[in-house]
Amino acid sequence: MDHPHRSDVTARFAELVSGADHQIPLDEAAALIAAHAYPGLDVASVLVQLDEMADGAPADLDGLLHHLFEVLGFSGNASRYGDPRNSFLNDVLQRRLGIPISLAVVTMEVGRRVDLPFEGIGMPGHFLVRHAATPRVFVDPFGGGRILDQADCEALFHLMHGESTGFDSSMLVPTGKRAMLARMLANLRQLYLATGDVWSTGWVLRLRTAIPAGSASEMADVAAAHAALGRFMEAATMLEDLAEMLPEEPGRRARAEAQLQRSRLN
Repeated sequence: MDHPHRSDVTARFAELVSGADHQIPLDEAAALIAAHAYPGLDVASVLVQLDEMADGAPADLDGLLHHLFEVLGFSGNASRYGDPRNSFLNDVLQRRLGIPISLAVVTMEVGRRVDLPFEGIGMPGHFLVRHAATPRVFVDPFGGGRILDQADCEALFHLMHGESTGFDSSMLVPTGKRAMLARMLANLRQLYLATGDVWSTGWVLRLRTAIPAGSASEMADVAAAHAALGRFMEAATMLEDLAEMLPEEPGRRARAEAQLQRSRLN
């Protein structure tokens, strides 16, 4: 049986992600994810911590990055990358440790508080942020806040994926807030599945299904999450909608999977 507080924070998360993407309060939504791992977490106090970190922070790029990564000491947790605490905003603020996307959230939200806007950049394998006022300037929060240009981003991509893997500038297009939250949940799902934590996998999947799906890949991901939760009708309906968006052969496979999900209702 779910903790009563968890039902409230799940409903609040679903409410936030259903609105216009640019209006989603990324800090609160990320804190609500953490509140599922920590029932009773005071979400408002997590937001106050961000306020305090922004208090007195410089409103220029170099100054803010120095404040976050030198003065406050945020850094990437390379030695224990798979620790779930690296994904929970309350833990990241407390421990000053995180993975690329959680450190990106901190950078974006402290920056927003001092009127220095950043955008998330969902480069495959390594999340970055972009200084919104100077779109060719990228920041690697996991790398201590170092500033990158496009050539640096490409070099980082090849370092992770190999020189033979093709890089495209479209990989540096800004990522919406819903997509960021979905990526955070995907990271957690992978961690919990690897450790066999069925209970935690369950709440992660419930949150993932609350995020409206936009692209075909997101629709497939949400359909899989519905199926894992035993919501076979919802999974089938989404797969049928997905089939209408796909070419003939992938569409046929999506319809066959939808029939399979419907058969599980009997």
